[in-house]
Amino acid sequence: MTITNKILLPFLGLLFLTININSQNKKGYKIEGDNLTFIFNVNDYPNIKNNGDDIEYVCVSGEFNDWTSDNDKWKMTKVSDSIYELKRDLSIFTSDFDWEFKFIVNGFHWAEPSEDFENIVDARDYGGQRLMTYNLKLYSAFATDYGNVTFKLKGYKDAKQVILSGTFNRWDETGFKMKPIDDGWEVTLQLKPDIYQYKFIIDKNLWITDPQNPSKVENEFGGYNSVIDVQKNVTFRLCEFKNAETVILSGDFNDWTEDEYKMTKVDDCWVYNKRLSGGKYHYKFIVDGKWITDPANTVKEYDDDGNINSVCMVK
Repeated sequence: MTITNKILLPFLGLLFLTININSQNKKGYKIEGDNLTFIFNVNDYPNIKNNGDDIEYVCVSGEFNDWTSDNDKWKMTKVSDSIYELKRDLSIFTSDFDWEFKFIVNGFHWAEPSEDFENIVDARDYGGQRLMTYNLKLYSAFATDYGNVTFKLKGYKDAKQVILSGTFNRWDETGFKMKPIDDGWEVTLQLKPDIYQYKFIIDKNLWITDPQNPSKVENEFGGYNSVIDVQKNVTFRLCEFKNAETVILSGDFNDWTEDEYKMTKVDDCWVYNKRLSGGKYHYKFIVDGKWITDPANTVKEYDDDGNINSVCMVK
């Protein structure tokens, strides 16, 4: 089973693109491909730079690690006189669309971001009350010209501003500003495979669905949101049973049908390509009528009926 970095969008109004991820720089972190690097620059935080204390170590603290103040797993590496870094796999952070975080120095001194940071958010206590400080926000979805999904809105040339808002940024009303183009507005995002809802905001007060996207779902306000299913190509491969006459792929992605996905023999392996949304899938192969798990995949789970199946995770 191979998961490749191609995402296709199955409806009008959105481009069919191949992922080409470029780095995205915001204060406190950058994303390059499947890697996330936290970056602490002492010069960005006057309360740390000017307090006169020596920096012994810096930790990353946030929602993803329960705001730990002193944890070796989240200690950063000093890469220059003023910069500390910590690299992590981006997949750790894609269970949610955004995360709040800060840097903490020597286990007790919080680095306070200033108002000119692009990705700040009001810090709040556990009761939701606003504190007099800011947190940094990390988005697993971000705008980049090299992203995998382009949203377009035709018309509205007289609008002063158009914002894209959706479940991929918790309906934030400011983050994803669309760019004016000849026939309307557009913005390109990098999105992980999943099903998202979204709308366009015209001049801060008019919320509209995507007129070029027929896929919609009713929302809690009695209106509708547009829906996009971002999918990733997954290659299922069985390199055993070279002499089999027929091999079928079956799983919960096709209701366990026994004849729909016939695999093709390529270079002595049986292959089937399937586009899937983000999530976990159970599957098996049917070799000349006999059900088997994937011998090349060690990840297996029992289903509700007590059957053991191979597991495919799409992120």
